[in-house]
Amino acid sequence: MRRHQIPRTPVEVTELGFGASVIGNLYRVTAPEAAAAAVDTAWDAGIRYFDTAPHYGLGLSERRLGAALRDRPRAEYVVSSKAGRLLVPNEHPRGVDDQGFVVRDDLRRHWDFSRDGVLRSLEETLERTGLDRLDVVYLHDPDDHWRQAADEAMPALAELRDQGVIGAIGAGMNQSAMLARFLRESAADVVMLAGRYTLLDQSALDDVLPAAQAHGKSVVAVGVFNSGLLSEDRPAEGMKYDYRDAPTELVQRALAIAEVCERYGTTLPAAAIGFPRTHPAVVNVTLGMRTAEQVRRNVELHARGVPDGLWDELRAQGLIRADVPTARHGDRSPRTPPSQSTE
Repeated sequence: MRRHQIPRTPVEVTELGFGASVIGNLYRVTAPEAAAAAVDTAWDAGIRYFDTAPHYGLGLSERRLGAALRDRPRAEYVVSSKAGRLLVPNEHPRGVDDQGFVVRDDLRRHWDFSRDGVLRSLEETLERTGLDRLDVVYLHDPDDHWRQAADEAMPALAELRDQGVIGAIGAGMNQSAMLARFLRESAADVVMLAGRYTLLDQSALDDVLPAAQAHGKSVVAVGVFNSGLLSEDRPAEGMKYDYRDAPTELVQRALAIAEVCERYGTTLPAAAIGFPRTHPAVVNVTLGMRTAEQVRRNVELHARGVPDGLWDELRAQGLIRADVPTARHGDRSPRTPPSQSTE
């Protein structure tokens, strides 16, 4: 699998990444064996970028990912985790976590973007994963903490990067405007952009993507299925969009895109995976994958590529923005729609 370097850092990431939030029991229990098999299958498929966070399952994701990677050659893979939420004893447990993970709530999350909080968070992540280092560290969802994150947390990460302790630093969020500020105003090398450069939402073209280009920095795209609406060949009512029931107009738009994909011999989820890589600032698409079967499906979809002309057709029909860049050389499939076949 091809790799791309985060500019001005030693870190190279594979085009497809393994998102470990779901193996932290996101929404439902994942058996330890299934989680380990998912990581093993990703490894066998050539994926070498793995992302986790303390938030995911109150540390369960970090523990499971670290255990699955521990016997792999450390120089061959890249791990990112996050800082900003410390895990502290929960004085009033109710039995189950209330933030979407099916785990006991003996711990709770405590926001802390101070220098000491970041250093403590990284130390605890290394303990949970059992790894000797982290390659990339993101500040996690600092939406309501810009000043402390920019003035304390990011400089602390920059110091560790400059000492060679961390390879690259950045921030990860569901919004693009503040990520653009991190790229313009801080020492961040890369940002993790969730759901804002997808087939249904190209708002990142207004801020974070041009900021990354202007400053020679990178973007890792996540949430490319927009919580599920783009994950099936034929979207339907009742599917989720950004964690809520999808509005009817978005379901209809997704269906229209799916129909164009069918004419071009591809599928909606394959196009959703391929779409972020149309922009030159995007170095990786990371997908949450719970089972070996999901890994195999997503790797296959990624490997298919996207047929020539699909993006032009979607632009022409007004289904994506007119300013979406043309796909980069080498990122497209040579196939043409059946109606245009020269055979």
